[in-house]
Amino acid sequence: MALFWTLSLIISYLHLFIQRFPFSRKSNSYPRCPPANTATFRPLCIITGATSGLGKAAAYALSKEGFYVVLVGRSSHLLSKTMVEIKEKNKNAHLKGFQVDLSSFHSILKFKGSLEQWLADSNMHSSIQLLINNAGILATSCRLTTEGCDQMMATNYMGAFSLTKLLLPLLRSSPVPSRIVNVSSFTHLNVFDMQVDEGTITGKCFSRPKQYPCAHIYEYSKLCLLLFAYELHRQLGCMHNSRHVSVIAVDPGAVETNIMREVPSCISHMAFMVLKLLFLLQSPENGVSSILDAALAPPLLGKESSASSFLHICPTASSTCVWRKNRPPAIVVYVLIVWTATVEFFHKGCYCIRSHYKAMILQNFLENLPLLLVMSLISARSMNLVPGFVN
Repeated sequence: MALFWTLSLIISYLHLFIQRFPFSRKSNSYPRCPPANTATFRPLCIITGATSGLGKAAAYALSKEGFYVVLVGRSSHLLSKTMVEIKEKNKNAHLKGFQVDLSSFHSILKFKGSLEQWLADSNMHSSIQLLINNAGILATSCRLTTEGCDQMMATNYMGAFSLTKLLLPLLRSSPVPSRIVNVSSFTHLNVFDMQVDEGTITGKCFSRPKQYPCAHIYEYSKLCLLLFAYELHRQLGCMHNSRHVSVIAVDPGAVETNIMREVPSCISHMAFMVLKLLFLLQSPENGVSSILDAALAPPLLGKESSASSFLHICPTASSTCVWRKNRPPAIVVYVLIVWTATVEFFHKGCYCIRSHYKAMILQNFLENLPLLLVMSLISARSMNLVPGFVN
């Protein structure tokens, strides 16, 4: 399966290799606009998967641009280590770390509450200016989350969807135009036939085969993430709000990260070696330029901000940006099917969490009911309200 993934990755970038030939041609960078930064207002950026690879590189680069960077990661140790390393390079960096498991809806919901509390305690504006959905894993074995989802599908897609939906009110309340950046991948081009239902969206259907199709699931998750960006951009564009929230998808190309850490080292080394020979492999410091193009692109105005226009940034030879307009009806239907299936599961997750909290509150109440009754009697006696307890 690891070998299949390697071949799939190489095939995904063959057309990119062709577009980059001859090697003398350079891709054009998209114009960047510095964030609105004043003495009383510092823009807030949230980056998932910020403890390594592209996320770490983006955190450092955006801290230099003046953002207050919130790093989201699964390991508290790696979060602390990353913040120390960024501080060593940029002493003026404003950083905050939150330990979050994006494969867990409960953890994401807890993060939302912690973030809002931190904003209130820090006397910061209760809003977000930039959300970068970068976190992703490549699991080589089937692992289910507490919600019953496949861990890779939950982390790469459902986690980004849930986090974005929960943080959307903070993005809308921004006093300046805000943005959502979804980090996509060329591997989604390998998906030719995908049956969209709850089993596919959550990855449950992939737990049945004897052999875990890690490459297929990764490709499906990246396709869903791209389609999610399409539809969210369309819906936000139809709202006609003055404080516009834009959505951009970005493909950084082939970057040497630890995404294949679960793949046998001989296979991952071979894949990186081949990509280097094809002049396609980038370091995180170079690969992050596409993400920065998306994050710092000027606010979309006029026709460009309409629901029919969508910006997908990818490292092609002719230009860094690709505008996708007037989607074919078949694509529109496909996007809506994916969106509907995801929203249904998202609301189920919200319902389950609420039910869980209600059950906890009820259980806590029943456990403390005897104590509450005793305290009530003592209080009533002190106030001479209970017959037979009059002094």
